[in-house]
Amino acid sequence: MFDFLEGYDLLGAFWVTVQLTVLSGIGSLVLGTVLAAMRVSPVPLMRAFGTVYVNVVRNIPLTVIIVFSSLGLADVFGMTLGAADDFDAKYFRLAVFGLAAYTAAFVCEAVRSGINTVPVGQAEAARAIGLSFTQVLTTVVLPQAFRSVVGPLTNVLIALTKNTTVAAAIGVAEAALLMKEMIENEAQLVLISAVFAFGFVVLTLPTGLLLGWVGKRVAVKR
Repeated sequence: MFDFLEGYDLLGAFWVTVQLTVLSGIGSLVLGTVLAAMRVSPVPLMRAFGTVYVNVVRNIPLTVIIVFSSLGLADVFGMTLGAADDFDAKYFRLAVFGLAAYTAAFVCEAVRSGINTVPVGQAEAARAIGLSFTQVLTTVVLPQAFRSVVGPLTNVLIALTKNTTVAAAIGVAEAALLMKEMIENEAQLVLISAVFAFGFVVLTLPTGLLLGWVGKRVAVKR
């Protein structure tokens, strides 16, 4: 029944999907946390930048951002992220960049919601003993905020895993690109779709269950 899978690197394609998810997930977590800090900053310019970034980026289709990363950054501005001579590595890195930049807007809002759950009195007490805004944020607020938003961040990660399929638009050899190739070459549309759907379930379902359990264990009890 599954003879049509012979000759295709199915595991390799899903491995690229996992790499895209992990690397862009780390990038978006870092950038999203910085943006969340900017959105609650006492500096008006930083608050304005964070607000504009989030509201603009999350309302642009991901496909547009990924294609811009390829045609705009690479072909027009010559931005290759250190892989000018390697086509596959260049567009893989650009896809990671685009996915991270897009997902960071959603991470920012999740983290900001966690920051808002921390009692204001704790931050005021920290400032009263002489801590700076950065110290209050990193030692008092963010540790509690992250513990309260494991669930929302899990949803963002699962969405990111599925969003990696958009990287096929710029030729990154992940699961969606292989699926397209197989559908063009094989007369097994239903089975091919079922195989790739099952592959994404295998990636996302355990992630959701594991991080859901972690979220319950580390949740702040108030």
